Amino acid sequence: MVIASFFYFSVFVLGLAIGSFLNSIIYRLHTGESFLFQRSYCPRCKKNLGWQDLIPLLSFLILRGKCRYCKKPIPWQYPLVELATGLLFVFIFRQDATLLLSGYTALIFLRIGFLLLASCFLIIIFISDLKYYIIPDKIIYPAIIISLIVNSLIALQQYGFSKKAIWLMANGWLAAFGAAAFFLLIVLVSRGKWMGWGDPKLVLFMGLLLGFPKIILALFLAFLIGAIMGIGLIISGKKTLKSEVPFGPFLVIGTFVALFWGGILIDWYLNLFWQI
Repeated sequence: MVIASFFYFSVFVLGLAIGSFLNSIIYRLHTGESFLFQRSYCPRCKKNLGWQDLIPLLSFLILRGKCRYCKKPIPWQYPLVELATGLLFVFIFRQDATLLLSGYTALIFLRIGFLLLASCFLIIIFISDLKYYIIPDKIIYPAIIISLIVNSLIALQQYGFSKKAIWLMANGWLAAFGAAAFFLLIVLVSRGKWMGWGDPKLVLFMGLLLGFPKIILALFLAFLIGAIMGIGLIISGKKTLKSEVPFGPFLVIGTFVALFWGGILIDWYLNLFWQI
């Protein structure tokens, strides 16, 4: 029990550190700067930050949410992204922890690594679309390519060059390209007024990540949550029917719900349906 707790705490701390790096990527994708070969600095006063300013979550708490140098408020995005990344890393490891004891250790580590990376992609997309109204091509294209490769490797590792492996790969491809084609049709019909060009790309990635039928659940939840939030914003007077609202964050939320609880929700719905 103690060892397990220490392990999950270590995973959480790793997630916090990765989340801090994701914040840097999000900001520098927007500004066009390199996030690999440039020191972190305060966006307000441009002062280079020391290691004591960059401790995930703790620095924000110690500094009381203000820059050490210019005393301007640090956006809540930074600690929230760090915290969310840490929690997601723990969820992913807990989800597949029992499978590590099976004979497919290498396969499970490949799956866990892929899910961790996919979560990072989704977090970047969530904040970028919410804050800047854009789904970065520099993130979504690598996400799609890596998903295609990893899905194929997992299927081949499990079943070799067999019909089952081909069906497993085809399931992800059909789910991805079918859902993306539907969203692309919406974009073309509306001429980009209802949805942006980045949404079909994101849905393609979601389909490769989730497969069928979880992609259906993710899209349903995205539309449901988006409708509820949209109505709430209109009623509160913060938005109008003509206001632009990014759909990417709702797609990301739907993806995470389907990823962690999709099987449970789908089984619940099917059982409810058959009882009627």
